Amino acid sequence: MFEWLYANLGTILVTVLVMAIVGLVIYSMAKNKKEGKSSCSSCGGACAHCTMQCHHKTEM
Repeated sequence: MFEWLYANLGTILVTVLVMAIVGLVIYSMAKNKKEGKSSCSSCGGACAHCTMQCHHKTEM
């Protein structure tokens, strides 16, 4: 058992790290949605110069 863990330690650590990052992203998205913040950040919130419609839906 310990041999298998030692042989796969790198894979296990990378997997745990990736899962933690994904969990933090999902948590952040859920928190922003709960607070009413837009998930569209590519235009920086400058709706006058935004070609996307993500902000305009929440402001109208």
